Amino acid sequence: MSFDDYMKYMTETCIKHFERPKAERKQMRLERKKASPPKLYQWFGLVPYSIRMIFKR
Repeated sequence: MSFDDYMKYMTETCIKHFERPKAERKQMRLERKKASPPKLYQWFGLVPYSIRMIFKR
């Protein structure tokens, strides 16, 4: 991919983002936040998950 293609892609992406209404952008941000894994698992991997599974039994 050449630099010109990359700049064209980035420009189109930015334009699409800012053409959306502010409320829609805020809603998309909240949906992404809900879909992400909990911070504890994200930071420490499977260790907290495995400990939780042990105590859950």
